[in-house]
Amino acid sequence: SQPCWNEYLTTRIEQNMIVNCTCPISECCAQPTTAFICSIVSSEEIIAKYEKALLRGYVECCSNLTWCTNPQGCDQILLKDGLGYGAACSKCSWISCFNCNFPEAHYPASCSHMSHMTCAKCNHGFCWRCLKPWRPTHKDYYNCSAMVSKAAWQKKRFQDYNERCTFHHHAREFAVNLRERVSSICEMPKIRTLTFVLDACKVLEQARKVLAYSCVYSYYNQDIESIDIVEQQTEILELHTNAL
Repeated sequence: SQPCWNEYLTTRIEQNMIVNCTCPISECCAQPTTAFICSIVSSEEIIAKYEKALLRGYVECCSNLTWCTNPQGCDQILLKDGLGYGAACSKCSWISCFNCNFPEAHYPASCSHMSHMTCAKCNHGFCWRCLKPWRPTHKDYYNCSAMVSKAAWQKKRFQDYNERCTFHHHAREFAVNLRERVSSICEMPKIRTLTFVLDACKVLEQARKVLAYSCVYSYYNQDIESIDIVEQQTEILELHTNAL
């Protein structure tokens, strides 16, 4: 009967199980069509949830589509092809990374840098997602026999880079808040244009982001010669960013 179907479909929609929903009769594998569901379910709110579930299922099935990864929340669908570094979401301007699970683009740090962790005591490298050794040939997995002095140096080095990275992330949040405040001022009548200030805030935000992930890149870079160059360039960028 229609009331039974309405209750059944409504429950499946609310439980996010409508995409693979089949007839409740045990021996029947037929799936209700969209037209049938819309003719049975009368609640506009439930129908809206159903349409969102269809869209979500479609995006998940298409390898070339993805949702914007902005942690603040964004319902924009992005096409992966042609979105290189610097391409932003047209709705919220968030820049995503499509090669790993990290929520945003993290240049100059590579995707491996964002998941490669090192034990400060034994210098063992592992993946923070699966907790498996970073190198299959790594030995003494459970043996933390490194010298105390080396462990202390490694810990201090990590703390230094971590503090720098955290500082730039906080400074980036300041730039975002500043841009939002300036935007609200621009909307007031009789206020001359402050577009150049908004542009400066955007540059400041991007510079802080690059500086933050430069700390990650430098921490994992083992090439002493190249890291000296990176540190020099980073120091120059930081000086100009602080001035801005």
